[in-house]
Amino acid sequence: MKLIIQIPCLNEREHLGATFADLPRSIAGIDVIEVLVIDDGSTDGTAEVAAELGVHHVLRFPRNRGLAAAYAAGIDACIRLGADVIVNTDADNQYRGADIPRLCAPILAGEADIAIGDRQTDTIAHFSLLKKILQRWGSRVVRRASGTAVVDATSGFRALSRRAAATLFVHNRFTYTLETIIQAGQAGLVIANIPITTNPMNRPSRLFKSIAGYVRRNGAVIVRAYATYWPVETFGRIALLLLALGLGLGGRFLYFYASRYPAESGHTESLLVGVGAIVLAFLVALMALLGDLMAANRRLSEELLIRERLAEGARADALQAAGETPRAPGVRRSAAASWRGPDGGVS
Repeated sequence: MKLIIQIPCLNEREHLGATFADLPRSIAGIDVIEVLVIDDGSTDGTAEVAAELGVHHVLRFPRNRGLAAAYAAGIDACIRLGADVIVNTDADNQYRGADIPRLCAPILAGEADIAIGDRQTDTIAHFSLLKKILQRWGSRVVRRASGTAVVDATSGFRALSRRAAATLFVHNRFTYTLETIIQAGQAGLVIANIPITTNPMNRPSRLFKSIAGYVRRNGAVIVRAYATYWPVETFGRIALLLLALGLGLGGRFLYFYASRYPAESGHTESLLVGVGAIVLAFLVALMALLGDLMAANRRLSEELLIRERLAEGARADALQAAGETPRAPGVRRSAAASWRGPDGGVS
């Protein structure tokens, strides 16, 4: 059983050392532990620091591509490197390495496909009251949109089985947290919530500059993800609203026309707007149909990608069983030995 802990980084030279030192070197049920650092175009030498620390794998982007791209590239690399379990954590040491075994436990037991660390945001001292309220409200919205019981939807501290990692895809450029939960709900993956505690904040978030901007961008991610995976429900409801508006306005015109004819007809504005609303309802209904057909094609494409990812993982397993080291494109392997715990001997 192989665990790879991936750490997306952007100019984390000062904090990477503490984060790396805090990672567990052995976990019950895990034979091999390795660490992958994804350097998202850092300009402060983060990749070089990672190599000096003894990080096992380093994937470096020549320019900044964003957290979502770094996360997705890391997941793909972990599968190619033969990871059975993948843990994603932040480079700023926000999450405690001591919680990683608890995060992996439901995956190893076969009780969940994904385990997400619940930061219990109401208890975090440096979170403002507004941020706590928004975190609670946002997680509730994601639960409704995904059909899951996730508690802390924006937590990036999570563990995934190989099957779950192969199933989830990130399409937006902002963040992976919400979109992957909605996908997990659509795919029927089981999510476990693991209560955790966080370390004191050592720097402000680089993902967003203001709460308003964060809400706006995450809101767009939720709407787009929901429309992608449930197009009929999304556009169908809009079409029904437009149809109801059009029929209501048309009925209003007919009522006054019948009750006052031939004295006056009037209220032609209601007729014009009503007809326009009915036409729009028809067009939106066509969009729902087209969206459903595109969703069917996307599901077929994703199924092929899932099979290819799982095949890559199986090839990595075969290489490891033969005593060879699996490789991933663009990933530099250091000379550092893998960490081997009670189930894999001592490195």
